[in-house]
Amino acid sequence: MQFLKDMCKGAVIGIANIIPGVSGGTMAVSMGIYDRLIHCITHLFKEFRKSILFLIPIILGAGIALVASAFGLEYLFDAYPVPTNLLFIGLILGGLPAMCKKVKGRRVKAGHIAAFIVFFVLVAGLALMGEKEGAAADMSFSLLNVIKLFGVGMIASATMVIPGVSGSMILLLIGYFHPIIEAISSFIRALVSFDMNGILRGMGILVPAGIGIIVGIFAIAKLIEIIFEKFPLYAFWAIIGLIVASPVAIVLMKLASFSGVTVLTALVSVVTLAVGFFVSMKLGE
Repeated sequence: MQFLKDMCKGAVIGIANIIPGVSGGTMAVSMGIYDRLIHCITHLFKEFRKSILFLIPIILGAGIALVASAFGLEYLFDAYPVPTNLLFIGLILGGLPAMCKKVKGRRVKAGHIAAFIVFFVLVAGLALMGEKEGAAADMSFSLLNVIKLFGVGMIASATMVIPGVSGSMILLLIGYFHPIIEAISSFIRALVSFDMNGILRGMGILVPAGIGIIVGIFAIAKLIEIIFEKFPLYAFWAIIGLIVASPVAIVLMKLASFSGVTVLTALVSVVTLAVGFFVSMKLGE
């Protein structure tokens, strides 16, 4: 049962990482597994058995969700934009009560408020940059592109691990989001049809990006662990700022989707918001 629950948490993180404007790190915080996730990554070799038992279902869930998202998620956002966005807003806000408990009863300093404001502005500012995509990246196989994809993987993983920062939005801005999503779906289709040319072409894109993601995750996780050890209350207030700002960022980025909402859509959206909030709270227990 716990394995399936952790897979569900991984799936939520995986889906969040694929949606521009939504942060996988924020979802991990909302479900109450962020600090443990960082600890398991940074202590993978010191506490190998314990860490790997926790990470396997998370990685499996995230991997399955990423593959499924590459095929079907855009349809949901195109067909039902408001209810789908409200579902993720609910998932994010569901972690706010647990995070507020971590600072409850503690004296609030000016530095704590500053951390909240800085990270709120950071997330809102990224959203105000818009969802305008940069020039489409060149995905042809070459040594230069392999190096670029490794770097892109590092950037993506770092931004995906940091709560409140949307890795997929960063990829969108630098022109790699849609090419990589297309590469994932093409690679899966090539595997199913045993198309060796397609498999090798996909590996030429996904392997260097994947190695970059792994390196980036370990590097940023260690830095985050140090921050939580040295300045825990500042980190908690910063994360509260990120959580509060994330729904604002989603609305700012998807503002056009919220125009002309019917009564039925509004009612369904309220339900999806409540469902997301409830699911996030339950997964975080």
